[in-house]
Amino acid sequence: MTSFENILTSINGKIMTITINRPSNLNALNGQTIAELGTALEQAKNNNEIAGIIITGAGEKAFVAGADISEIANLNEVNGRSFAESGQKVFEDIQNCEKPVIAAVNGFALGGGCELAMACHIRIAVSSAKFGQPEVSLGLIPGYGGTQRLTSLVGRGKALELMMTGDLINAEEAYRIGLVNHVVSDKEELNTKVESMMNKIIAKAPLAVGLVISCVNAAQGAENGYQIEANGFAHCCQTNDKKEGTSSFLEKRAPQFKGN
Repeated sequence: MTSFENILTSINGKIMTITINRPSNLNALNGQTIAELGTALEQAKNNNEIAGIIITGAGEKAFVAGADISEIANLNEVNGRSFAESGQKVFEDIQNCEKPVIAAVNGFALGGGCELAMACHIRIAVSSAKFGQPEVSLGLIPGYGGTQRLTSLVGRGKALELMMTGDLINAEEAYRIGLVNHVVSDKEELNTKVESMMNKIIAKAPLAVGLVISCVNAAQGAENGYQIEANGFAHCCQTNDKKEGTSSFLEKRAPQFKGN
């Protein structure tokens, strides 16, 4: 098994757990972490001994609290598109994986973290978890498939509300609107619930499970939407509002947006 810097992998029976391991940064996603996640996923897909994959975050506070703002602050329109498309590719691989992938959401799932959870086939969250797509507060839009998957999961009106306001919601509200499948009380119960559900799934016919995933994904048919999203993210990266949004975040002050 490959050694990684920003993620941890472990295998228990037929289940691989991938843990985003940057707790000092609330497990924020940077380019290296995205690449490592893609490599670990590919290894799991190609390992015949692995039947299911769990994705979670290290520590007690965050699943993934977003993308790494210090990295995003330096993006322009050209590399911003590449940044979005590279993340979309890995998250699309998660969505299209023929082995079941469950997100064990142990804390904040914001921005890229919410997008990562949505790319998984099932989401189970602790009651203290928070969800949101607050990119507009940085002069940006979701870039890892969030505009497409959130709309598919919760409907157009609620998706627009969450993405245009940047509001965060708690786990119970996420459950109510269909963003998560189950809410549990704490991390111990989270691990038990995730493992129980995964074991129930992988006890079924693997080819049939894989075909269920493929057929459900085919119903979404959002390929053009993902390209539009990447283009929109790239455009945001060359705006003054994006520079102001990321700078104000890093400087811990309120942003002053001017619409350019």
